[in-house]
Amino acid sequence: MMLSRCTLSTFKTSFKFASRNIASVERASATTTMPVTYISPDVRSLHALDFEECSDKVPHKDYLVIDVRDDDFVGGNIKDCHNLPSHKFHSGVDELIKQTKDVPTVIFHCALSQQRGPKAAQIYAETRDNLQREGQDKSHQVFVLRGGFTEFQEKFKDDPLLVENYDATFWNPDASTTD
Repeated sequence: MMLSRCTLSTFKTSFKFASRNIASVERASATTTMPVTYISPDVRSLHALDFEECSDKVPHKDYLVIDVRDDDFVGGNIKDCHNLPSHKFHSGVDELIKQTKDVPTVIFHCALSQQRGPKAAQIYAETRDNLQREGQDKSHQVFVLRGGFTEFQEKFKDDPLLVENYDATFWNPDASTTD
């Protein structure tokens, strides 16, 4: 399938990886038994994300970013993300799936996307896959943001279309707010 070139407008004003650098997709086996699909915010290819018209994507309808950070949610977040802390994920996954059953692309992350984000993505994907096999869900894609919010904020902290509630002192305690 041929995809058009995408820019920041791919994810509207909430989850746009970058106008110059859109996600690449790589299959990687995490510590789980099922492979987890990672996307990275620093490569121009969007070939694995099935977006045909990049500028028409609406958050919470066409895609959703799920942030599973717990107490470390402070300091900033991807604009319009949904925070479901990892310690509440098991009890909240069924409700999350009900709320997102019509969302074709869901992207998970935590601080580094090494444990909590991939684990939540796997649980979510397996549950939706099972529902789809039973005819109770639509086709969907589930990804994990490589590098988590830590890498994302390093690249996009100054872009208010991508990051909200950013607190430089959280990420760099030496940062002066009196300049």
